Amino acid sequence: MSSFDPKALSEFARYYGFHYDISDPAVLVRDILADMDRGLKGQKSVLPMIPSYISPAAAMPPGKRVIALDAGGTNLRASLVHFAEDGATVTEGTNKVPMPGTQGRVSAEQFFNQIADLTAPLFEGAKKIEGVGFCFSYPMEITKESDGIPLQFSKEVDAREVIGKKIGEGLKDALARRGIKAPERMVLLNDTVSTLLSGLVLIPADGGTRAGEDRYGVEAGPVIGLILGTGFNTAYPEKSIPKIGFESETNPQIVVCETGNFNPRYLGPLDREYDSTTKNPGTYTQEKASSGAYLGPLTLHVLKQAINEGLLKFRRSAELLSWPTLQTKDLNSFMHAPLAMEGPLGELFGNDERDAIASLSYLASIITKRGALFSAAVVAAMVERIGAGYDPLVPVRIAVEGTTYVVYRGMRETLEANLHIMLNRKGPRAYVISPVEQASLLGAAVAALSA
Repeated sequence: MSSFDPKALSEFARYYGFHYDISDPAVLVRDILADMDRGLKGQKSVLPMIPSYISPAAAMPPGKRVIALDAGGTNLRASLVHFAEDGATVTEGTNKVPMPGTQGRVSAEQFFNQIADLTAPLFEGAKKIEGVGFCFSYPMEITKESDGIPLQFSKEVDAREVIGKKIGEGLKDALARRGIKAPERMVLLNDTVSTLLSGLVLIPADGGTRAGEDRYGVEAGPVIGLILGTGFNTAYPEKSIPKIGFESETNPQIVVCETGNFNPRYLGPLDREYDSTTKNPGTYTQEKASSGAYLGPLTLHVLKQAINEGLLKFRRSAELLSWPTLQTKDLNSFMHAPLAMEGPLGELFGNDERDAIASLSYLASIITKRGALFSAAVVAAMVERIGAGYDPLVPVRIAVEGTTYVVYRGMRETLEANLHIMLNRKGPRAYVISPVEQASLLGAAVAALSA
């Protein structure tokens, strides 16, 4: 007799509040929109709605050269970029070095000097440099001049003297010491804004496959940026930001929502128990339900409860109960080929424990589908806020960056299926959702040419 009981597993998920079918997508979208509105007005909200002071360009002027910088993780990259007449991206002189501060503590002067050392050769022999775009993927405050002030660094970067200093200003000074006058336009942006801007040039205006080609002169639709990887975030173009007095119907400004901090109302006791074990309990609950940093550990917490209640049974279950964590990459590898019984999770099962493998996979799939549903609701709220996509010739373009979206089993197809339902309930809605590559560097180049 089979011990795999999908009905009992589903009831377990509903009882503990993590089954996706207890969520009302329309209510989620309304909740997100309400938080967005409060954040834009400067009222108390879990969504800070951070102005970028960047308005996306409608089209990239051909031939104009800019320098694109990308700082994130362990590497710093720089490239000379321009756009061809057909809209294609042309990169030259791309180089990378270890991120300053990853190989020992650096002073502020050393930090900026190392960036200048990488950047200076791109000025040599080049025609006029129109601007510098710098994707700086660390927490920072953006100024009205589009400069960035770091608030903190991850543990990989030891550059504490740089915190509180303007990155663009520091780089300009370091270049000046080398006799190089940097262009006036130096734009700092984060990876979410960069992902959005890369979508401007990588996703065709009509949502088709001909990047850079506009045969009919139809105005391109807006672009939304979605990060669904280790973390979660979104950015979109906003026409009204009351808290900074910004109003523009024709030249919207990109806003970073920090939607990883959204608090979905459909969370249960196991979510709250797991949240209490994290470094930042009570915050980033959307991110903890859907992103790569948390899906593995959250699933392990649920599996332990299922084992303790006798719903998940296998001979080596005590070993799983003793695990302090489960890496999302290991869970994903198992979910792609559960019967291969490979990796740290698969090796716990014997050949005769098919039902236990099925039960584990079933519970993990419910968690994935809920994360995808929550993520789709966030994207749908962005589209609703913009109020676009009704013209079938002008689709909303959704640019996505992140391995959780691209490779995590069940995430992409479930997110896209839910998004389709949410956006087309009252009639056809034109949109296209697409992963973008080299988003940080390309988006930085677009930022340097945007208003």
